[in-house]
Amino acid sequence: MLMSGQDYRDSLRRYQPRVYVNGRLIELVADEPLLAPGVNGVALTYDFALRENVAALMRATRPDLAGGQPVNRMIAIPASTEDLLDKLEAVRLVCQETGCAQRYLGGDALAAIRQTTARVDADLGASYGERFHAYLERVYAEDLALGVAMTDGKGDRSRRPSQQANPDAYVRIVERRPDGIVLAGVKAIITGAPYMHELLVLPGRNMTEADAAYAVCCAVPVDAENLTLIARPAGRPGEPAAKFSARYGQSTAVAVFDRVFVPWDRVFLAGEWAHSGFLTREYATHHRHTCIGARAGFGDLLIGAGALMTEANGLDLDRAASLREPMVELIQIVEGFYACGVAASVYGIPDPAGVMVPEPVFANIGKLLLATQIYDMHRIAHEVSGGLIVTLPGPDEDHNPATAGRLSELLAGCSDIPYEKRIEVARFIEDLTASYQAGWYSVISLHGGGSPEAMKKEIWRHYPVGDQVELVDRLLERGVLADGTRRPGRQRQPGRCCAEGCAAPDALPAPRSAGTGEPDRTG
Repeated sequence: MLMSGQDYRDSLRRYQPRVYVNGRLIELVADEPLLAPGVNGVALTYDFALRENVAALMRATRPDLAGGQPVNRMIAIPASTEDLLDKLEAVRLVCQETGCAQRYLGGDALAAIRQTTARVDADLGASYGERFHAYLERVYAEDLALGVAMTDGKGDRSRRPSQQANPDAYVRIVERRPDGIVLAGVKAIITGAPYMHELLVLPGRNMTEADAAYAVCCAVPVDAENLTLIARPAGRPGEPAAKFSARYGQSTAVAVFDRVFVPWDRVFLAGEWAHSGFLTREYATHHRHTCIGARAGFGDLLIGAGALMTEANGLDLDRAASLREPMVELIQIVEGFYACGVAASVYGIPDPAGVMVPEPVFANIGKLLLATQIYDMHRIAHEVSGGLIVTLPGPDEDHNPATAGRLSELLAGCSDIPYEKRIEVARFIEDLTASYQAGWYSVISLHGGGSPEAMKKEIWRHYPVGDQVELVDRLLERGVLADGTRRPGRQRQPGRCCAEGCAAPDALPAPRSAGTGEPDRTG
């Protein structure tokens, strides 16, 4: 069943999570002003799935799931390269409206869990896959919004989970019962946690045998007994100057598990430590691929706002090369990392569990580019907009009889652009690039989905460096590969790439237009 945004808001009222924001216990998440921008953002993912003009992007169908009925793209597990492309475009589309749609993290986690449960079952003869399939059918039937509780508190980062002075720095199993497990510990940076229906708990790193209690994956309702969420406000609610983030934003939360009980039918990993690293890495690959679409949508906002601000300042980008060049640089950045997302989709790797996995080198390169270039995106927006975006008087002066008239005369720009529009665009750019919310976007872009160092490790792990070494050896005609003194492929990385390299599919799917949901034939 596909819900509407209003259905989603109504569904939140059936949950009673224990949520603190700014030191205050929230009575009802759906009606809390401090969380409204986040609820608005998630609600839009529901409404878009009901729009026929973007249905091809926002809905997915799989014969083996949900009875073949359509499910929201944000939580759909990709089964083909076209699914990966459609999800990339769908996430870009919703993030053009919201900045960050948040809900797509749940779909990334579902894909990784399906891969992992199939792997554990095959290796150990377990039955996690059956449990997960039943849970997945419920998620699709109820069109749930799922948060991902993966990042632990971590404590002393020089020590492994089992070596921490405070064992609750990581979430762990503290008791096994005939009917389930009991969890204790803390998870941090949980996107949208207060207004999700459930949390998917994942291990945040590769575990050793000594860390087996920390190798846990399960689904927990947000209002589970003994679960406390300590959250930030979503965006900048109630601030007149916040032209974007007063309407759309996202909350993040710390989740404290104080002996939270989880029944076995919701448990998908419980101590199988050797498989924790696989789950962590596969989720990271899916999520980094999706992040590319999200930040491309955010980049679209900056491109449009920069062009509007330039026009409002009375300048013509066709004639002003000093401004056109940075605008082209901004376009280059956004479409450059997005192209990596497209490549990761086209060269997707089918998993035995029936999941299409984004090609990890391209996915990690794209995420690394956006993570490190988010600051350049902000810089360029500032360059083309001018200092007005941070020197404007506050919005209250727009309605002050003593100042409003004079300001509208003195701060007007192009005669064709009303003063009010120029000011609105300037405050919009300030909100996205120079406010504390903008700083939040920068940090979450840099570290969300793992640190840049983690992405570099994955690129190195998967890239077939040995193939390039052999290429140069052959071209140099040194004979070192034949004389037995050097083992071929000594530099080969233990990744997925084969010796022959990747090959594009015979027929590439036509990209879909984000505006219509129809195949784009213009290119």
